[in-house]
Amino acid sequence: MCDQFLFGATFLVWFGPTVRLTVSDPDLIREIFTTKSELYEKIEAHPLVKQLEGDGLLSLKGEKWAHHRKIITPTFHMENLKLLVPVVAKSVMDMLEQWSTMSSSDEVEIEVSEWFQTLTEDVITRTAFGSSYEDGKAIFRLQAQQMVLAAEAFQKVSIPGYRFFPTRRNMNSWKLDKETKKSLMKLIDRRRENSGNLVQEKGSPKDLLGLMIQASNSCPNAVTVHDIVEECKSFFFAGKQTTSNLLTWTTVLLAMHPHWQVQAREEVLRVCGSREIPTKDDVIKLKTLGMILNESLRLYPPTIATIRRSKTDVELGGYKIPRGTELLIPILALHHDQTIWGNDANEFNPGRFSDGVARAAKHSIAFIPFGLGVRTCIGQNLAILQAKLTLAILLQRFSFRLAPTYQHAPTVLMLLYPQYGAPIIFKRLLNPIHPSTY
Repeated sequence: MCDQFLFGATFLVWFGPTVRLTVSDPDLIREIFTTKSELYEKIEAHPLVKQLEGDGLLSLKGEKWAHHRKIITPTFHMENLKLLVPVVAKSVMDMLEQWSTMSSSDEVEIEVSEWFQTLTEDVITRTAFGSSYEDGKAIFRLQAQQMVLAAEAFQKVSIPGYRFFPTRRNMNSWKLDKETKKSLMKLIDRRRENSGNLVQEKGSPKDLLGLMIQASNSCPNAVTVHDIVEECKSFFFAGKQTTSNLLTWTTVLLAMHPHWQVQAREEVLRVCGSREIPTKDDVIKLKTLGMILNESLRLYPPTIATIRRSKTDVELGGYKIPRGTELLIPILALHHDQTIWGNDANEFNPGRFSDGVARAAKHSIAFIPFGLGVRTCIGQNLAILQAKLTLAILLQRFSFRLAPTYQHAPTVLMLLYPQYGAPIIFKRLLNPIHPSTY
């Protein structure tokens, strides 16, 4: 992030033999992602990441990407996501039930980053597989093991071609990948066989797998079984860490800043009244909590940078960019730029979002935690909905503070996460809804 302050908003940086043009000027970023986006393309992911994210929306390009996005979009319409509120709430309540068994006193210390990963896995599985939840859970458990192996590999020195050697880690990875694909294909066949007999229940959310199978049945050449498998892998990879990290960092920030925690709790209690679980309409009204989540995404965006490549010779901000040049957009640096956000850019101040995202900074393109333009993260509404609902339920029942063992050490390992975990001490509140429990 300090490179920007040393060299300005636009400068060259070398990654081995590859040169990248770093672009953090919001006007040029808008040009790359929106007004002239047709001149730039997404680059191929690191092989380890590619294995995890699959050949889904994250990596597809052109007409196939557009077709898949159109098929999947109904899953993420707000009206469909609202139907997931009871599903998410049940997962959160199950988690809290487990917490209650971990201490006989009114306080319990929780390493939230691990718990939030499990919670997010559960919600993603229900969103992706719907009625096939139990089968999906087993499949995504394989994918979670794959992510652990990839994370371990990322921490080691990268040797070109090493991933093709039959090492123990590589062989485990190949085995997991094979099992994941085999299990998904079995599940797809089973859902296809039953699709004629199954009528979607009124009021139940559309699931990713059902929509993909429906599209495949109507146009087999456009959407293959392989495509469905890859989209499920992509959804799990993109959704799990993004949402769990958002929940983790927001909980840490609220533990660090108790006055904002109090404000958020007062809002939740005012909006929800005596309701034990916030409704879909309650969640929309939680403006302060929305501001807090935005500030958390600003300070700790899930993806710290993104890369595009010029498809032809282009001119960008007075620079002549040769075809094939990679452009690095440092999201983390953009979100902490004092010339755009003010002198308190490095401080936690959700109040900056009180008039909405567009007016939070001096430039409307200063806040891009989920990307920008046509390739904006399709799952951002699900991430925000889940985070809002989870935090609202927590705030109804607990006050919380950092554990003495907490060490603030944000680090990058594919995504931005707390290097030493996030131990938080939760204290039960006297709650008139269920005084015997909380």
